[in-house]
Amino acid sequence: MGGIVVCAYSDVGYKCLKTLFDADESVRLVYTHDDVPGEERWFDSVAELARSHGIEPRRVADLGDPADEERIRAVAPDFLFSFYFRKMIPGRILALARRGAFNMHGSLLPAFRGRSPVNWAILEGATETGASLHYMTEKPDAGDLVDQERVPIGPEDDALAVSRRVADAAALVLARSLPRLKAGDAPRIPLDLSKGSYFGGRKPEDGLIDWTRSAKEIHDLVRAVAKPWPGAFTDVFGKKVTIWRTRLSPHGGHDVFPGKVELTERSVIVFAGDDHTVEILAARPEGGPDLDAAGFHSWLLSSV
Repeated sequence: MGGIVVCAYSDVGYKCLKTLFDADESVRLVYTHDDVPGEERWFDSVAELARSHGIEPRRVADLGDPADEERIRAVAPDFLFSFYFRKMIPGRILALARRGAFNMHGSLLPAFRGRSPVNWAILEGATETGASLHYMTEKPDAGDLVDQERVPIGPEDDALAVSRRVADAAALVLARSLPRLKAGDAPRIPLDLSKGSYFGGRKPEDGLIDWTRSAKEIHDLVRAVAKPWPGAFTDVFGKKVTIWRTRLSPHGGHDVFPGKVELTERSVIVFAGDDHTVEILAARPEGGPDLDAAGFHSWLLSSV
């Protein structure tokens, strides 16, 4: 029978599945996830894309159901692709793809293996990341590399901007790799995991700002979890404030305690642990609206 089985979600999932459809590849089954209640969906729907091409997608949490194994076995796929599918795919499912099972990961493997690779790359101060297509094994993001594409991370880029670039890079890598995968001569470059890094998932509470860290580390945290992620947050005058955007400020001081809030004529700056400061450009006090720099300045004045 042959063809392709796709497990996909998010922006990378949508753009890679679209790449397969645009290339008139024989996609036989599409697995995706239900959207998580309360999470903002900033990307196009894999499910809707599949339906528009005559395929009713199966919405699943994972591929642990024996019935899904039988569905895939009946297709006898040549290839299985995982494009930002949220759960590890069991080895017995991977083995059903006669010509290989492949994953698209949002980093330059072996760096930033694991969950939330774009967020972690920004949080760790990386100046580039990318998209990597690799053979799947039962160990996450560890199989031989097929191809990858680099993506720059600018000093003011947030996770959404970088994620969109990574999705475009992923589609490019897939389109570039398909002919060689089908010809059977795609590269298999072993990953040296000792030279890489692995990170776990992140939770909303991980956005708590530690003002004893350096100003750059705080700025990077804000960029890494800005909208549509839950955001970095702190306590200001006893109220939780989510900070959406910052910039490194030229203001500095000595013997000033970390977390000290200072109002200048037009802005709000906060001192970090290295005596440098970050300027708050967008924030939302708990229970209130999103505020730009001027609005946050006014809110603080009224709260003093």
